[in-house]
Amino acid sequence: MVFEEKMITNGEPEEEEEEEEEEEMVDPIESLRQKCAETEHCVHTWERLEQCETRVGSRSSTEEDCTEELFDFLHARDHCVSVPLASCTR
Repeated sequence: MVFEEKMITNGEPEEEEEEEEEEEMVDPIESLRQKCAETEHCVHTWERLEQCETRVGSRSSTEEDCTEELFDFLHARDHCVSVPLASCTR
């Protein structure tokens, strides 16, 4: 057991390490997506998606879903996000 302790501490007395508060990591793409979702075109496609969800939710039986509206919003947002990213690759 003494040998193991020496290996862990490398033969040096243990020093208390100050625990540094780590900042919570934020994925840069999430902040870009949020900014892009606030652009005029994305807001418009989001409103269309919400209208569709309200319409579909108000019906008891319908075959309609909001896939097209969802894809329109995601496409608009991802296109907006890709513009700043494209400059990083050049």
